[in-house]
Amino acid sequence: MSDKKIVCFGEVLWDVLPSGKQPGGAPFNVAVHLHQLGLSADLISRVGDDDLGTELLEFIESKGLRTDFVQHGKTHLTGVVKANVDDANEVTYKIVQPVAWDYIQYDVALEKLVAEADMFVFGSLAARQTATRETLYRLLAHAKFKVFDVNMRPPHYSKEVVKYLLEKADLVKMNHHELAEIMAWFGEETDKPAAMQWLATRFDLQTVCVTCGADGALLWTSGQLYRAPGVSVEVKDTIGSGDAFLAALLKGWQAGQEPAEALRFACATGALVATHLGATPAFSEADVAELLAAQVA
Repeated sequence: MSDKKIVCFGEVLWDVLPSGKQPGGAPFNVAVHLHQLGLSADLISRVGDDDLGTELLEFIESKGLRTDFVQHGKTHLTGVVKANVDDANEVTYKIVQPVAWDYIQYDVALEKLVAEADMFVFGSLAARQTATRETLYRLLAHAKFKVFDVNMRPPHYSKEVVKYLLEKADLVKMNHHELAEIMAWFGEETDKPAAMQWLATRFDLQTVCVTCGADGALLWTSGQLYRAPGVSVEVKDTIGSGDAFLAALLKGWQAGQEPAEALRFACATGALVATHLGATPAFSEADVAELLAAQVA
């Protein structure tokens, strides 16, 4: 286990699928995948004082993560999302609100955790309601390196909040649909490389990463653009693939990998998760390396 610490902030919930319910929420998924890749990860979230919350806490612990910073609320139920997987490559979600993770409370223990972490990962979904948004904004002031996983789920975001989070971030990851929408807000170039460079300049971002589904991903960092092709797999569902991608990219970043190598590994990790049902299947670095080797063969 690496001595590097990453803190993930935001929603933990149940994805309700036709096949049954699965634990999910982007920050939780990223934390699980970071742990599976050998990094130390903590999750800041909130569950309800109900059976679904108890089950989630047990699942979090079963994945090797601490629950010390997952708060318990008595006034709101544990989060639930209804996922439509009719199109395996474009899953859509109906996200219930308000729920427990909309009310993450600030305290000094969270401030200390974030201040001591090497990276702080957050998304726009957790900022949909005032209580959690204010806690996030306060914690951002103490973070060394801020990773914004854009994750825009209509209608649970606003231009103002997304722009604010872009201004605070060091590294931003989004998909190609989100890139196009954000650039439309500014009336700017939608060609992906030009758009990424524009965003990096406009918001003083160290790194911009854009995922393109089966077509791979692009990474803009230190004035250079890197591309990685998609990894061909048989897709079961794409739930959690983007979260696995981000976890793998951050692992490569922490390890000082060359950007092209880190991006290629991240694409393979996302693809590997898509070959399984659910957001957090068990896998190892060796499994990712095996998939990459098979692409070359």
